[in-house]
Amino acid sequence: MIPYSKQSINELDIAAVVDVLQSKFLTQGPMIETFESELAKFTSSSHATLLSSATAALHLSILALGVGPGDIVWTVPNSFVASANCALYAGASIDFVDIDESTFNISVIELEKKLSLSSKIGKLPKVLIIVHFAGEPCDMHEIRRLSKKYNFFIVEDASHALGAKYENKYIGECSLSDIAVFSFHAIKSITTGEGGAALTNCNNIDKKLKLLRAHGILKGQHSSKLHENGDWFYEQIDLGFNYRMTDIQAALGFSQLKRLKTFIKQRHELSKIYDMHLPREAIITQRRCEKNQSALHLYAIRVPKLRRKQIFKAMRKKGIMVGVHYIPIHTHPYFQNLGFKVGDFPISEEYYQEALSLPLHVELRPDEQSLIIETLTAALKDDC
Repeated sequence: MIPYSKQSINELDIAAVVDVLQSKFLTQGPMIETFESELAKFTSSSHATLLSSATAALHLSILALGVGPGDIVWTVPNSFVASANCALYAGASIDFVDIDESTFNISVIELEKKLSLSSKIGKLPKVLIIVHFAGEPCDMHEIRRLSKKYNFFIVEDASHALGAKYENKYIGECSLSDIAVFSFHAIKSITTGEGGAALTNCNNIDKKLKLLRAHGILKGQHSSKLHENGDWFYEQIDLGFNYRMTDIQAALGFSQLKRLKTFIKQRHELSKIYDMHLPREAIITQRRCEKNQSALHLYAIRVPKLRRKQIFKAMRKKGIMVGVHYIPIHTHPYFQNLGFKVGDFPISEEYYQEALSLPLHVELRPDEQSLIIETLTAALKDDC
């Protein structure tokens, strides 16, 4: 089988993990701070907080920005459900903004229209979660302009976008957002197995994130006079969670980060082969802005919607594990029960009906990529 994505682990990665396994700290040790420091340095952000998953990072980001019952959070339908669930975890309401039909990212035109209408009825979002779909950066300058006009926070769901650049600055630099979230799932740009991170330039947000990831507990500090101080001393001062990453995972992530630029370069080389040899007259590819650099987490295309299922089956029959990203969030039964309906966000729905993700990962062999191209080309021509 040819997976649509997979991790790349080398001997240095294995050695880094073994070193931690043979050390005194498997968790809550020095490797966490080391990986956080290097991640912040790589992206040029001020702070990084490692977490157990990108979902945990989204959840804590929402809480760190003060979201709660009565607040509204917006995101896009074209994403994994975690981009919306994080608002519901906090007791807030969720709503969506449709995507651009060519970039597959949030439509700035639709966003501005919805903000204008919502301002008139007093239902503006407290937070907008934008998604850099497939690793292609959103139009951050325009989104930032609108955030200043309508006074909302920006969280970048950059789960696909570690190693991407917006106007020559790495995603995660956070000069145009409040928080950026990364995923280190096995199939992302780099991996810690499971894991995530939240980056910010705000000291208070960073402190809140680190407090909430560890049960809301502070150690060695008095916030009340109820307890005698001592080396054992700790106090819970907020309702937090156990969202910590282990040192074992951090060691793997730190080792992988050293190869991130190489990984992105390889993804671009593979993408160019697809660009050159796929039947462009029969498909639509994601429009990528030349002034930016996509992380190319996915090679997402659009095929004729009446043929998509047949093409999907033809590829799978050849052992090619194509995917579909994503079923629009608002069409899932849970969100239908919240009042959303099919037809609410037509561009996302139309995209989903045509969507296909081709295998793209750094261990994809030339013969495998040739088979993918040949099989897709044949499937697109097959009228039976």
